[in-house]
Amino acid sequence: MRIEQIRLKNFKVFQDVVLKDLQPFTVFVGANGSGKSTLFDVFGFLRDCLRDNVRSALAKRGGFREVVTRGHLDETIEIELKIRMPLKIGDRSSDRTVTYQIEIGSTKGEVRVAKEDLRYTRFGGGQPFHFIRFENGVGEAIQNETDIVDRGQSANRQPQRLDSPDILAIKGLGQFQRFEAASALRALIENWHVSDFHIDAARTVQDAGFADHLSTQGENLPLVTRFLYENHRPIFDEILRAMEERVPGVTSVQADETTDGRIVLRFTDGSFKDPFIARYVSDGTIKMFAYLVLLHDPKAHPLLCVEEPENQLYPDLLGNLAEEFAAYSRKGGQVFVSTHSPDFLNDVDLDSIFWLRKQGGTTTVHRARDNERLKAFVAAGDHPGYLWRQGAFEGLAPSG
Repeated sequence: MRIEQIRLKNFKVFQDVVLKDLQPFTVFVGANGSGKSTLFDVFGFLRDCLRDNVRSALAKRGGFREVVTRGHLDETIEIELKIRMPLKIGDRSSDRTVTYQIEIGSTKGEVRVAKEDLRYTRFGGGQPFHFIRFENGVGEAIQNETDIVDRGQSANRQPQRLDSPDILAIKGLGQFQRFEAASALRALIENWHVSDFHIDAARTVQDAGFADHLSTQGENLPLVTRFLYENHRPIFDEILRAMEERVPGVTSVQADETTDGRIVLRFTDGSFKDPFIARYVSDGTIKMFAYLVLLHDPKAHPLLCVEEPENQLYPDLLGNLAEEFAAYSRKGGQVFVSTHSPDFLNDVDLDSIFWLRKQGGTTTVHRARDNERLKAFVAAGDHPGYLWRQGAFEGLAPSG
């Protein structure tokens, strides 16, 4: 999967922006308050809309009035994604560019999905078909998706009505395999990982249980460690080898069960006889281990969003971490990272860098490779992080 383009209108500081040609590994830089967290929250917002409904997703963020761009309360919030994704339609399978668009409005305090549209072209090309098209909870969905895409037959459009206008159509229709694109898109969004990692949460002692994926805050790290050790030993050993390279001295990591039935992480330093439990290990060690666990997940997330991974990490580790993220993206997952670190940015290709600039209350987004001056500097041997530190990114300073 790859999100190729994002269009946002009236989503907080993004009054009207288009991000094009997003890379498998994309890094966003910008001053504090420029919208990096808001950009990542777009994905969390869509996931929350799908898990529950649009009203509750807005409520978590203060309501429609707090999410819509200031001064545009009478307009709709618009989100449009162009996603390159594998689709299996009938007997054929290939990568397709699926466009998914929603518009959200509010009238007298009543939130509604004013428009929802899912479209893509059939295998022979041509104009995209609108396989799902709804307005205010009422619309239509094509029932014979396989016949249209695979066999070129005419569309059989059936009217549909949702239980409430604040529910996404792909939430319901995506549960049925005959709506192939909606089902695939729903599965993608449900598996996006928008990290909100907390060091203190990852240090906690967990009640014995089961967890096969790292949570967004990382509190289940001991359980996931135990799962990997018991069920995916080669992957666990690979994580441990990476830890030994990244954090000198760490020779083993264990997830042990205590006498009262809880799971605790223990890190062994080759210089000491006894292991240290997680609460006594440095923040950087815990964070690097958690990132490695996330990046070596046996069932990789289609999208990772990670904010400022450099916090608590020694600067010399940041180049290695950037390579870990890039390697994850090369295996098929997409990675979006925001950073304030020139050291991290030095190990990122110019093609993968976007910078956010806030002016007059709204944010614009710029692609680094479109700046001829930056391209010339990098072609001459300069590194993006050093250029950032020197002020070559217009309107952006690393201390912001």
